[in-house]
Amino acid sequence: MSFRISNTVINWSNSAFLIGTALISLTVVPYHIWTVGLDMFQIGMFFVFFIATGLSITLGYHRLFSHKSFKATWPVRFLTLAFGAATFENHVLAWASDHRRHHKHVDHDDDPYDISNGFWHAHIGWILFKKLPEPPWTNVGDLRKDPLVMWQHNYYIAIALVVGFVIPTGLGWLHGGAMGAWSGFLIAGVLRVFAVHHMTFFINSLCHTIGSQPYSSKCSAKDSGIMAIFTFGEGYHNYHHEFQHDYRNGVKWWQWDPTKWTIWTLSKLGMVEDLRRVDEEKAIAAQLTEAQRRVKAHLEGSVNRLSERSQELLHASSVRLDELLERWTELKEHYRHQVDELKHDYAEKTDEKLQEARHALEEMRREVRAAFELLDRLPAAA
Repeated sequence: MSFRISNTVINWSNSAFLIGTALISLTVVPYHIWTVGLDMFQIGMFFVFFIATGLSITLGYHRLFSHKSFKATWPVRFLTLAFGAATFENHVLAWASDHRRHHKHVDHDDDPYDISNGFWHAHIGWILFKKLPEPPWTNVGDLRKDPLVMWQHNYYIAIALVVGFVIPTGLGWLHGGAMGAWSGFLIAGVLRVFAVHHMTFFINSLCHTIGSQPYSSKCSAKDSGIMAIFTFGEGYHNYHHEFQHDYRNGVKWWQWDPTKWTIWTLSKLGMVEDLRRVDEEKAIAAQLTEAQRRVKAHLEGSVNRLSERSQELLHASSVRLDELLERWTELKEHYRHQVDELKHDYAEKTDEKLQEARHALEEMRREVRAAFELLDRLPAAA
């Protein structure tokens, strides 16, 4: 008999596994480490499996299969499917179906991990309980055409158990006998699964709770450099929701995004191709548009609370943003025109004129950055 809450029932298998791995990780694992100890082999194996399985979610399940941000050769697809299964986050058909519905219906009832239902629901509650009737996987027809995806779907449990538990246990046995096997199972197996689970869950909960919204305030997704550290670069979630097909989440070179760097490296090795990325002017235009919205919201909502001087500054900021957006568009168009016009000219002439256009663009970038720094001092406005 099922225990019902509204139109949901407890997902007993998910609940038992998630609660069980959490309890073991918080009780048995610390006791084992305290009584048996921990050597560098076990520490190293934990991090190797944590990185391999974590990247298989962010690079594989998320950016490759769910968003088609790039194309990958069969070894990359095979490894991300094998180690992705070892996270015990379901097979990629179900994972991608849920994620695509999340992007399509974000913050609404059809969003599987809708943050509007509370932090707990978005983090883990939606996994412990399932809606009735369960939504069909009608939005992953493209993935069903991939034989490797269907291989993982058909043998998901076996792959997950072998890669997630049997291999680390076996490696532990080879390193330290029976006690090494037990350590491998607990640390690179159970504890690693627990850590990767909550790394992924943070993206659904904390990345919709804390951070900034420099690109769009149309949904709850937020950018957080702190969260990016714990989620292999997925913390730049506001950018991702605005430009979901970009293979990068941390779009700026200095932003922490190991998933982006791994994809880029694989492209240089010829293992992935057709990396999709948003043109810079679109990203900057989105930032300028959102900044305009924030300024106007402050003007409309704070007329009686702001001093005359503050209102003048906000009006000036609004005018300045309009000018920056117009100039940015004109400069990018001018740069493209220069490239087209000079592509048949001598290299020296081309380099000289293009250098002038590049210099103007860089000056413009500095102006835009300065404007954003001033606007960041304003609190977010609804």
